[in-house]
Amino acid sequence: MAGEGVARYRHAFMARLRKAARIWGNPKAREIGERVLFAPDDHLFTIDPPAMFGRRAPIEIEIGAGKGEFIIERAAEFPDRDFIAVELSSTITRVLAVRCGRAGLDNLRVVRMDARTLVNLMLADASVSAFHIYYPDPWPKERHVKHRLFTPTLVASLFRTVEPGATAYVATDVRDYSAEIFPMMLAAGFIRAVEAAPGAERTGFARKYVAAGKPVYSAAFRKPRESKSN
Repeated sequence: MAGEGVARYRHAFMARLRKAARIWGNPKAREIGERVLFAPDDHLFTIDPPAMFGRRAPIEIEIGAGKGEFIIERAAEFPDRDFIAVELSSTITRVLAVRCGRAGLDNLRVVRMDARTLVNLMLADASVSAFHIYYPDPWPKERHVKHRLFTPTLVASLFRTVEPGATAYVATDVRDYSAEIFPMMLAAGFIRAVEAAPGAERTGFARKYVAAGKPVYSAAFRKPRESKSN
């Protein structure tokens, strides 16, 4: 049975690769995607949203944007804000870029980058108005824990890079993971906010979980207005 599960996973993975290759291989689709895709190079040491968008506006970042279901809706809803969708996988990033490009939104860009590099090293202090982090891989096996996105270092950098009064929204479908993440956010200096996480039920993953009746664990964490960064 385990072998059958691995085979199904490989089949699904290869199908996604072929689909992404077809999409990116279409010259028109690729041109549309490249309009919004920000491709860092070896000489890039900071992410500068005003330079990226050609204006100064509140900036919201979704880490692990997937196919962009949530962030496309969010960017359309708030044209006075700018949005960055972050993904690491080149396959997912290309599909994401084409979807975002087709949305025709001037306030939306896609960045292919490790989120830890982005948050820990490339964003200025107090430069982000909101982070959206929905359904990060929980890496449940003990030997894989080192791959988890949420660590005290990452959370400290989230706190450093959000503006005073700004919010980091988090959701997961794994209760044990939420029991690690939420105290970590509080320990970094965030306070638990009453508001709901806007993407907790609006991402592609979320819609599948909700439709299947699975519980979702979400929270909003606000940086106090009178606070010192770690």
